[in-house]
Amino acid sequence: MLASLVDAPLQGPGLVYEPKYDGIRAVADIAPRGATVKLWSRLGNDKSAQFPAIVAALQQWARRRTAPLVLDGEIVALDPEGRPAGFQHLQRGASDCAYICFDLLRDGAADFRGRPLTERRQALERVFTSRASRASKASRSRASSTLRISEIAYGDGRALHERALAEGWEGLIVKNAASVYHSGKRTPDWRKMKILSEQEFVVAGWTEPKQTRMHLGALVLGVHKDGDLLYAGRVGTGFDDRELAKLIKLLKPLETAASPLSHAPRTNEKTHWVKPSLVAQVRFTEWTADGSLRHPVYLGLRDDKKAASVRREVQGPPVEVHGSRFTVQGSQVQRSRTVNREPGTLNPLIDQLRSLEDARKDGLLNLPGGGSLKVTNLHKPFWPKLKLTKGDLFRYYVQAAPFVLPAVTDRPLVMKRFPNGVGGEPFYQHRVTAPPPGVRVEDVREADGSARPQIIGGDLTTLLYMTQLASISQDPWFSRVGSPDTADYVALDLDPMPDVPFTQVLEVARWIRDELAALGASGFPKTSGADGAHIYIPLPPGTPYETGLLFCQIVASVVSQKHPKQATVERSVKLRGRRVYVDYLQNIPGKTLATAYSARASEYAGVSTPLTWQEIDEGVDREAFTIVSMPGRFKAAGDLWAAFRSSKGVDLERATRYGKKR
Repeated sequence: MLASLVDAPLQGPGLVYEPKYDGIRAVADIAPRGATVKLWSRLGNDKSAQFPAIVAALQQWARRRTAPLVLDGEIVALDPEGRPAGFQHLQRGASDCAYICFDLLRDGAADFRGRPLTERRQALERVFTSRASRASKASRSRASSTLRISEIAYGDGRALHERALAEGWEGLIVKNAASVYHSGKRTPDWRKMKILSEQEFVVAGWTEPKQTRMHLGALVLGVHKDGDLLYAGRVGTGFDDRELAKLIKLLKPLETAASPLSHAPRTNEKTHWVKPSLVAQVRFTEWTADGSLRHPVYLGLRDDKKAASVRREVQGPPVEVHGSRFTVQGSQVQRSRTVNREPGTLNPLIDQLRSLEDARKDGLLNLPGGGSLKVTNLHKPFWPKLKLTKGDLFRYYVQAAPFVLPAVTDRPLVMKRFPNGVGGEPFYQHRVTAPPPGVRVEDVREADGSARPQIIGGDLTTLLYMTQLASISQDPWFSRVGSPDTADYVALDLDPMPDVPFTQVLEVARWIRDELAALGASGFPKTSGADGAHIYIPLPPGTPYETGLLFCQIVASVVSQKHPKQATVERSVKLRGRRVYVDYLQNIPGKTLATAYSARASEYAGVSTPLTWQEIDEGVDREAFTIVSMPGRFKAAGDLWAAFRSSKGVDLERATRYGKKR
């Protein structure tokens, strides 16, 4: 079972946290009484002969067992103090190694893969404890250094994360405590939380050495995409003389006249091209905007991954699976009946909410058209400095419902819950297994067969139920539940660096409007409800996410090139300076932004508010739009987002021609 590169919170019920060990993944197949031990890599390669000390320790440890055992873990090198060291130490023949076990797959006739992770972990700890109690003191001492169980933290990974930062770990693995074991599959039930980025790359060639270095100067790297091998940069650090000699011996028999890359980089250095069969492990700080590595360091070659399978690992959002294909499996509950969205019909709800809050009571909220919803803790402060409560948030969404609901109809929603208000620690909730009547939930199934019950927007009951769960904002997908692979719109997120005034954000928005006008396209601006702004662009029906992402990348890149002192597409926060980051990377499956008229967990209780371009030109105060002030704007301006919903999509062929000219 493999982990996905998808963000995860550092706290969360139902999550467990483990160190991300930087070694060789291996399944240990142990026969009764340790008669034979096999260590199998991800590709099914037998690693037993390469690590005889681990094999011997497992044989000694299992000599009293009468049943076979299958474990999952990581082979790691150890530093002089016995702590797990990096992958490169394994490649350089580290004599001191350990097998760190983190999962139990089979014990005798019992297959544990279909059981929850917590149950598998308990069984693993029992196996290790029982074996250790039967072994002699001397054998326990030897085994304790070579055979180990992974560290684990339940529900709160902050302490492990602090250690990871202090000690330079690669990162953490975050696992769903209820997840079963999917052999050979990469799923979001296991997530990699990386501190330093690290992945495999195909070796496409090497450059000539310079000065006193022998054999080679740097390795040329690539990753596969859509049948092409794309250039990913070069790595020239991390080698010692022994590794250089080993590499050149492997590279020369593979040398070819033609480059295996789809587009070979221009360089003044002589480059030797090779057949793309070797895979190198490389650590780096980040990807640059042009698709190259920043600060790469060579760690070693891998023989447990095929070169043809190497792709660029892309970080996904904390809310859903990045890059997966989804299919809808049918409604978990019936769609609730339509409610009247006219503002006047919702006034009795406001009176009910105020009465319950004033009495400091929990109670049932009687909804228009029948039905009810239990609400609690309406008096609880959500914005303590502003003296705004959970009841204030409820009353805002009742008044905003006619404007919010059309923006989220039929769209899966992500919940970021603030049970203790904006000053407390939030957490994400992805699964909704027992919603009250009238709340729409759909099973959205991924390509690997796993399903996740998702809240689907568009109903008043659903909106207020999410508010009851302290989900302050409404964050919908860019696609609808019936067509999750195609986006209805794209968005550019204008994110100012600290101390950048909002006037500069508005200036960048105007430049984006000008570029869109050159394409014959219309952009629809709104405040983010926090520090920045969003510009939404409608797409024609059936547009894949990748196409929309490319469109936004073109526009953002042109604006940043024309106005490099005010705008940037630089992903590294350290390199942005006093500029507005034009983020086009929000436009991927499962990624979300706060929708129009959504409340936000900002200090001033902001609302993501649609604006007119005249307001952008004249200038506005972003903090003027709050859950307190917005009801007055509803009456004065109406639904400014209605024009966006009815607008035709951008001409993507024209955008393609525009991009080529630039």
